[in-house]
Amino acid sequence: MSRTKKNDSVIAICIQEPTEDGSSMEFGAIQGDSVRFLHQAFITDTITHALDADADVWLFYADIPERERLVGIITEYLKKKTTGKRATALKNNFKSIKLPDERWGLRIEQVFKDAFAGEYNHVLVIGSRTPTVKTDQMNRALRMLRESDAVFGPTPEGRYYVIGMSGEYRVKLSEYDWKSPSIYHDVSEAFTAQGLRWAELEIWYCVEDADQLELMVRDINQFRFEGDESTARETELVIERLLSRME
Repeated sequence: MSRTKKNDSVIAICIQEPTEDGSSMEFGAIQGDSVRFLHQAFITDTITHALDADADVWLFYADIPERERLVGIITEYLKKKTTGKRATALKNNFKSIKLPDERWGLRIEQVFKDAFAGEYNHVLVIGSRTPTVKTDQMNRALRMLRESDAVFGPTPEGRYYVIGMSGEYRVKLSEYDWKSPSIYHDVSEAFTAQGLRWAELEIWYCVEDADQLELMVRDINQFRFEGDESTARETELVIERLLSRME
């Protein structure tokens, strides 16, 4: 699906496999199709938040039939559900792109290369396990990229929930061990060694185990308490259905 470039920034959402380099989605009693439905909700929410940001939105996925079906389901659902400015952004500023089914470092390297080849000045890459990252966090990361060569969003485990670059693709991400607990330090040091400026977002989490799932639920409850009825809404609906089945 091709679209005309509308912005100078792009948010590139990369669908992760259930088991990816150095990480996996394991939620205890939530297994099988339930994990698949939950992951689908994570992706849908992340796309929705990105559509409200000041950027074009690209969705990258591994070139395997199961992922292509998933992207088709999500895209058709969003076409039916979205309205107003978000629907316009979905129509004009969104596209989905296949990637070779390679390891994570190679895939995100290709994402950056494709985006810069598309003449974007600022590229923000986010995975598919962060449904509580809000639009304002994405916009803040994009603003940081206008003042720096890179932006990093650290997780408590020493990994990334977002990584962004400006201007051009500078550090070869495929050369790093993404299973390493020091991956955040290794990549950020590579930017420093080249004399590049980088900024850091607040620590956030990827939802990959039962404890992080519980943290996510608490955050969603807090959003609702504060009057935010939209952030991670699809994820909330799936969680409610899963809990009702367990009762």
